[in-house]
Amino acid sequence: MARILVIDDDADIRDAVTEVLSFEGFEVFAAAEGEQGLVRCRQLRPDLILLDLMMPGMNGWDFLRALRREEPIARTPVVVVSALGRVPELQVAGFLPKPFGLDALVALVRSATHRAGAGASHP
Repeated sequence: MARILVIDDDADIRDAVTEVLSFEGFEVFAAAEGEQGLVRCRQLRPDLILLDLMMPGMNGWDFLRALRREEPIARTPVVVVSALGRVPELQVAGFLPKPFGLDALVALVRSATHRAGAGASHP
């Protein structure tokens, strides 16, 4: 079972994504902003991160810079979920524009976790 970390300041989006992905068989965790997301990453070592870019405090860009400097979580695949759409300079596993359909969300998460070989084992 792949572990997914959802980092988004919108509680409604966090709750909906968590509910849908949990129903689909994923182990889902959430954080309301980037700093909390980094802490959760260190603790949980997720297989995939769903990241909003525009958040108060540590935004998505700052989160990505911090994540990429930290071993062993630096290579965790990240899918950006944002109203900004595709941001070409970001080196991420995928983009999902807001608003998004739940089928598109599930398909993208399945594809990203499959490519990463996620869910095999966790410490």
